Amino acid sequence: MAGNVREWCWNATDDSGSHRYILGGAWGEQTYMFTERDYQSPWDRSPVNGFRCIRYPGGDKSVANGLFAPLTRRLVKDFSTVIPLSDEEFQIYKDLYEYDRTNLNAVVERVEDHSPIWRKEKITFDAAYGGERVTVYLFLPKTVKPPYRTVIYFPGSNATQTRSFEGLPQKDLTEFIIMSGRALLYPVYKGTYERPPTSGLETSIASAARSPMAHRDWVIQMSKDLRRSVDYLETRDDIDEERLAYYGFSWGAFWGPIMLALEDRFKSAVFVVGGFYVWGELPAAMDPVTFAPRVKTPVLMVNGKEDFFFPLRTSQIPMYELLGTAHEDKEHKLYPGGHGLFGLFSKQIRGDVLDWLDRYLGPAD
Repeated sequence: MAGNVREWCWNATDDSGSHRYILGGAWGEQTYMFTERDYQSPWDRSPVNGFRCIRYPGGDKSVANGLFAPLTRRLVKDFSTVIPLSDEEFQIYKDLYEYDRTNLNAVVERVEDHSPIWRKEKITFDAAYGGERVTVYLFLPKTVKPPYRTVIYFPGSNATQTRSFEGLPQKDLTEFIIMSGRALLYPVYKGTYERPPTSGLETSIASAARSPMAHRDWVIQMSKDLRRSVDYLETRDDIDEERLAYYGFSWGAFWGPIMLALEDRFKSAVFVVGGFYVWGELPAAMDPVTFAPRVKTPVLMVNGKEDFFFPLRTSQIPMYELLGTAHEDKEHKLYPGGHGLFGLFSKQIRGDVLDWLDRYLGPAD
């Protein structure tokens, strides 16, 4: 069973009843799930769930007691009492993210045209900070004519653990966008791929409490990378600048409220397996909760009902409800499963995403 199913199951109980906690990712999940825990209903019979039997030659007394100890229940943050900031208060945080609209000095560094599906361009331009250069990869579909409706992607957190951008990363999550006849812009945000984070900075959300100001500055840099990417798209005649969408997966969906609250040029947005961080406090200047009420962009949220990273009741629903988007322009779609539900429902979720883009950007011509 190992390799095609999750491994190492044990029983525990949370505030919604008994669940089976599971260590390790399944075949259809992101690589970072290998060392994470997730939970499913004890009645779940998903094909990616299973168990591994184990025998201790020296008896169970030869095993560390900690392996048999009850799990400590983690306290989660309560968002029910959140009061949105006033205009004056919010402006203080927003000003931290502003940047000078200086010349991009953009250069097309390389073009790859061997794919039958797309043309890939590697482009660099001046960052809005530190004298750095931002790298973006633009995938242009060969099935339609310009100007292209364009989706800007914000990847999952495994982008912070990969040191080079090769081919089309997270291909199962992105290729269908290009195949639908839309352009895909994939920025290399600060701290991802070949642009490593500031020396010594831990990139996990949980580590923000240990270095809050450094994390705040990093999130500001990523937001500027995104907005400079939009600035760049506006310089191109082959891009329809009036039909841009934001697409964030997991980590990218988590940061989505900040990115959308600061950038109003997006006409549509999709958050796949995202939500608020519930396992601790984040500085208000980099907490998506601070920014969610300021979002006006139409947003589709797609989630798993049993997601352990972003639990339904305590994380997903609060994000959905706090988004300032008009009720008729936001939707929360749920599937059975955890944080890796894309592996099981990829066809359905791709259809959801494309339908949402059709609705607010129009079908690709």
